[in-house]
Amino acid sequence: MASRQPFTRAAPDERRQSLIAATARCLADKGAAGVSVRTICAEAGVSPGLLRHYFAGVSEAIAETCRWIGAQIGQALDAAVTEAGDDPRARLLAYVTASFRPPIASPKLLAGYVAFWSLTQSDPAIAAVRAEVSGAFREGIEALIRDYRPALPDARLPAVALTALIDGLWLELSLGDAPFTPEEAERLAELWLDSLLG
Repeated sequence: MASRQPFTRAAPDERRQSLIAATARCLADKGAAGVSVRTICAEAGVSPGLLRHYFAGVSEAIAETCRWIGAQIGQALDAAVTEAGDDPRARLLAYVTASFRPPIASPKLLAGYVAFWSLTQSDPAIAAVRAEVSGAFREGIEALIRDYRPALPDARLPAVALTALIDGLWLELSLGDAPFTPEEAERLAELWLDSLLG
């Protein structure tokens, strides 16, 4: 049995963020069915009534958690692009392949996303945030494609194709025991990128 966090006092922004982080841990550990006001608050070490002070309910807490995780992924992608330097191809390849290593390729992140995905059919607020996060990811790829191939008439379909490739490889790597290494995933992405845009 997991030990409960001790109840603590914190500033409002910190308390709200601790509830979001606790929601992410609960989703990863228990799945969507195991997340409730009580489990989130116990994980955050706050009294059970506090969640409703910051969120309308569990659905809003989960939606905000999805947005927060999306922002963390966005920061990791931006860091990879910055590290790649000024070459447009290297920047696009860095964005595409960053998903194949931590912090994005992670069993905990995958477990949280599986929980989000399971709720998108039944919860419009969560579906809207998932669409927002996914849309931002595709827009990032589209912008980098346009930088790499400015004469390309439409970057949308290549971005969709690359997103599908990334999602499939990321899923296998995050599950563990993938039949390929992260380096092989990066090479596959590079070959596909060049076949689409080369």
